[in-house]
Amino acid sequence: MLRTPLCDLLGCEVPILLAGMGGVARSELAAAVANAGGYAMLGMVRESPALIEAEVTALRAATNRPFAVNVIPSATDPGLLDRQIGLCLDLGVRHLTFFWDPMPEVIARVKRAGCLVLHQVGTVAAAEAAEGAGADVIITQGIEAGGHVHGRIGAFALAEQVLERAQVPVVVSGGIGSGRGLAAALALGAQGVQCGTAFLATDEAWAHDYHKRRVVEAGGGDTVLTDVFVLNWPKGAAVRVIGNSITDALGEDLMGHDPDALPREAIAEDGGQPLLRYSTDSPMRHTTGSLEEMALYAGQGAGLIREVLPAAERLRRMVAEAEACLERLR
Repeated sequence: MLRTPLCDLLGCEVPILLAGMGGVARSELAAAVANAGGYAMLGMVRESPALIEAEVTALRAATNRPFAVNVIPSATDPGLLDRQIGLCLDLGVRHLTFFWDPMPEVIARVKRAGCLVLHQVGTVAAAEAAEGAGADVIITQGIEAGGHVHGRIGAFALAEQVLERAQVPVVVSGGIGSGRGLAAALALGAQGVQCGTAFLATDEAWAHDYHKRRVVEAGGGDTVLTDVFVLNWPKGAAVRVIGNSITDALGEDLMGHDPDALPREAIAEDGGQPLLRYSTDSPMRHTTGSLEEMALYAGQGAGLIREVLPAAERLRRMVAEAEACLERLR
C-alpha cells in the first residue's frame, strides 16, 4: 500500500528516508533503517575522507541495500568538499544527498559520474534551482524540522507548492514522527517522507543518551528556532533545538547573532577535541562536559516520540500506522 515510484528509484521497500544527520546517522543507524526496508543516509557533513571511507565500508558490511552519503557543499570548505566527493566517487558511492543552497557545479560533477542526487531545500526557488541543476529527488524541509533549517515555511505548505512545479519525486521533511504524517504526505501527492528526530531517539543513533532522553521528554512546543548555535556555520544559519539554558537566557532575542561576536569558550570535549559554547556541535555518544548547553537538535515532531526504540521497530510502527490510516481513508 505504501510503495511509490520513489521506492523503485532508491531501492527501498517503504518510502521512509533516514535524514543524513551529521554525526548521528552513522553506519549503525543507517544499516538498521536500510535492513528494515527504509532508505538510509550517512551523515558525513564536513567529516574527513578517512571517516567517510570507514563508515561506507562498515555500512556495506552491514547491509546490501542502497544508501546515500550526505554532505553540505555550501557549508563546507571547497578543498574538503572536493576530497569528500572525490572519495565517494572512488568508493563507488552512487547516491549523494545535498542540502542548503544548490551548487549546480557540484550537482553536475556527480551527475557526470552517474550518481543519483537527492537535494533537500527550504524554499520553492531552491527546489527549482536544484531540479534545474539535475537533482533526481527534491526533499522539502519545513520550518518544523530539527537541526539546520533552510526555509521559513511549513513542511506541507512548502511541499504543496513544490509539487505544483516539480517533475521529479518530492519527499516531505519536518515534524514527521508518525505513520499519520507519512499517510498525509502520500495523500498530498508526495512520494515519501524523511525523518530525523524520530530516528535520533533510537538505540542505533550515534547521539548521546542525554540527547535521546531530552527528545523523549520534549513536546513539540519545547523546541525553538535560533541562530545562536552558529559557530562553524555561516551567519544567519538557524537551527531548531530543544530549549535550554542558552536559549532561555536569550529571551526573545533568538535570532540575529553574529558568529564573529560570540565568545569562544570550550564547554565539552569529544575524542580530545574541545567543543565550544554556541557551536553547531551536538553531543555524541562519547561527548563529555556541559551537555545541557549544547545544541540539542529536535523537530516539532518530538512530541510524538515517547521512548527510545530500535530503529527497525520505529520504522515498523510508522509503516503499520500509515497503512491503517490509508485503509481508513479508502
